Amino acid sequence: MTKRQKRTETTETNVDTGRKKAEAGLFYASDEEPGFTRRPYRNGWRYFDTKGERVTDRSVIERINAMAIPPAYTDVWICPEENGHIQATGRDARGRKQYLYHPRFREMRDSSKYEHMLEFARSLPGIRQRIDSDMRRRGLPREKILATIIWLLEATMIRVGNIDYARQNRSYGLTTLNDRHVRVERDEIRFRFTGKGGKLWNLKLTDRRVARIVRQSQELPGQHLFQYLDEDGERREVTSGDVNAYLREISGSDITAKDFRTWAGTVLTALTLVEFERTDSEAAAKRNVQAAIRQVATQLGNTPAICRRCYVHPQVIDSYLTQSLVLEIERKAKRAVRSQLEGLRPEEMLVLSFLQSKHCAAQPTARR
Repeated sequence: MTKRQKRTETTETNVDTGRKKAEAGLFYASDEEPGFTRRPYRNGWRYFDTKGERVTDRSVIERINAMAIPPAYTDVWICPEENGHIQATGRDARGRKQYLYHPRFREMRDSSKYEHMLEFARSLPGIRQRIDSDMRRRGLPREKILATIIWLLEATMIRVGNIDYARQNRSYGLTTLNDRHVRVERDEIRFRFTGKGGKLWNLKLTDRRVARIVRQSQELPGQHLFQYLDEDGERREVTSGDVNAYLREISGSDITAKDFRTWAGTVLTALTLVEFERTDSEAAAKRNVQAAIRQVATQLGNTPAICRRCYVHPQVIDSYLTQSLVLEIERKAKRAVRSQLEGLRPEEMLVLSFLQSKHCAAQPTARR
C-alpha cells in the first residue's frame, strides 16, 4: 500500500463507495485535474479559476472560505465544483498532503466506518479465541508473536506503531518498540517510551504467559523488541503490516489494529457516561460528555478532540445528550446478558446491542 493510498484511506477505488458518492450527488474529484488556486491578499485570500482569472462570484468565494483551509497550507488545490467528493488539498508545514472532503462524503465514510465497528465487535470472540490458541504455540513463530502484540494492544491501548514515526519523530508503538523500552521482571512487564504526539507512556501489567513471551523475544539478538523465527529459523522483525495481515487472516474481514482502539473508545465512553448522575440540564449533559471524552482520551493517548472525532461512535454521544442513552442501556441490559456472545465481555455486549438497535432503526431512513 502506498503512502497516498493510506492518506486517502483507500476509499477511492472501492466500487460500493463510488456508488454511494453517486447517490449523494457527488462526483469523483482529483487534484490532478485543473482546479482553483489562492493567493494572499491583505488579511485574507484571493482565489483564481482554472484559467488564472480572479474569482468574483460571491457564492463561490463563500464556499471556499467555509472550507477554512489552514493559512499554512501550500500548493493548495480547490475543486471548481461544489459537489466534488474532495473539495480541496494542500500540503502542511511538514510537506504532507492533506485532504478536505465534502461534508456528505465524510458522512458516508463515517457511516461505513461505524458499520464496520459492528462487524468488528461481532468478530471479536473468534479473534480472541485464535489469539489465545496462537499464544500457546511452542517457540517463537510468527503467529505467536503477532497474537501477543494484539493481546497487548487490547490490554494497554498502545498504538500498533509506524516505522516512519519511529524514524522521524522518535515516537513508538508496539511494533516499533526497542528492548530498552520494556523491562520484564518475573510476571511483570513495564513499558516506558514516547508515543505519537509526544505522549509519555509509563505503565505496567502483570501476566505470566505474556511476560514469558516478551522476555523470550527480548533475548533474541538485535534491538527490536518483537521478533519471530521463521520456518528456517531466521529472525524477522514484526511490522504493523504483519499485524494487520494477521488480523485479516484470522478474522476473514478487513480488520486492522486501529479497530481495537475505536471499539475501546466507544465502549469506555458509553460506560463512563452512564455512570454520571442523571441530569435534565443540557449544559450539565454537555459538561459530562466533555469530562467523559477527556477521561477516555487519556486512556487512549489522544487529544480529546481526536478521541471524540475518531474513536467514539457518534450515537453514544448523541443519545446521551438527548437523555436516551442511559434508558436504552438499562432496557437492553437483561436482553444483552441473555444473548451474550461467548468471548465478549458483558459491557461490550451491552454496547454492541445498543449500537445494533440504532443501526437497525436507521436502515429504513437510509433506504428512502
